[in-house]
Amino acid sequence: MLEPLYRRFPSVLMAQRNLTRTKIRSVLASLGIVIGVIAIASLGMFGVALQYSISDNLGGLGNQVTVSPNGEAGVQNLTERDVREIRRAAGPDATVSPVKQRVEPIAFARGENTTQLVYGIQRPTQVYNASDGRIPEPFQSGALIGQSIADEYDLQPGNTITINGTSVRIRAVLESTGSFSQLNPDNRVIVPAGSFDDRNYAQVYVTTESGTAANESAMAIRDALNGREQRVTVQELGSIVDQVNQTFQVINTVLVGIAGISLFVAGISILNVMLMSTVERREEIGVLRAVGYQKRDVLKVMLMEATLLGVFGGVVGVVVSTLVGLAINYYTVDNAMALFRLANLWYLIAAFAFAVVVSVLSGLYPAWKAASEEPVEALRG
Repeated sequence: MLEPLYRRFPSVLMAQRNLTRTKIRSVLASLGIVIGVIAIASLGMFGVALQYSISDNLGGLGNQVTVSPNGEAGVQNLTERDVREIRRAAGPDATVSPVKQRVEPIAFARGENTTQLVYGIQRPTQVYNASDGRIPEPFQSGALIGQSIADEYDLQPGNTITINGTSVRIRAVLESTGSFSQLNPDNRVIVPAGSFDDRNYAQVYVTTESGTAANESAMAIRDALNGREQRVTVQELGSIVDQVNQTFQVINTVLVGIAGISLFVAGISILNVMLMSTVERREEIGVLRAVGYQKRDVLKVMLMEATLLGVFGGVVGVVVSTLVGLAINYYTVDNAMALFRLANLWYLIAAFAFAVVVSVLSGLYPAWKAASEEPVEALRG
């Protein structure tokens, strides 16, 4: 199968034979390359998996906008007029959820009172789904609780909790979003907005179809409400996702750079092996030169030996790194193939290419030294 290759490139055959003479030494030299490739590819894929996991936990932050009163300008609440302006600016496709809030003493499952932040939302069906029970429409009585509270106190629809001394029936347990979000209901108690005496709102959450639409809505809301004075602060939560991604890109670069040091160490090992091989085969090189081999022929053979070490170590390293990457994906996101994408392939290809380049560069000086041997001096040595 390899005969055509050997006939076309005889230096490959000679390099292979030379390496198989000292199998243990060649394997140990390639082992350094294997470790370097595994370090680069595995750390790179680990960074990709970690970034995906964090971004997935952030959920739909990219399409959310939070509008809050600007306390520095003396604005403490958002009025009904502000909410109407926000609805108009956000556009017909956006979901606008004005939220009231206050701190109340709450007793769960006949326990002691705990201080809890209570939220008032007029139409919670626009924002949440129920995992147990049903969210009434319109929402005029009762309470909705998050999944974490229900699990902690063993509550379900039909049970009652006490809010500021008044018994309130639980209408539904809200479905967990499983992600970090301003609208995450896991630890929340939600009551009808009409139960609040205050007509003003603490915040307004705007949810759009995409990150681009969120950016456009945020700019429109700023223009509409901050014309004369900075009455509100508008936070595009998609910027958090961007910052997280940029941070992980830096972390990935640092991890891969650290792992690259192991390949340089492997290169030094190959350099040492090739130099030893040059010394041991000095007479053989002299014979080759004496029978007509040119300097470039000896150079090709020696460089081919270094290249074969790099290719062998790189292939083994890529195979092992692929298995490691699948394991990382499985334990990170419970799906071995979920993240095996272009980024993972890029790390595998980059690690393999870097391994071959380092091997060739490490073999340059020994190859030049062997090719520069004078035939007479080499035979005499």
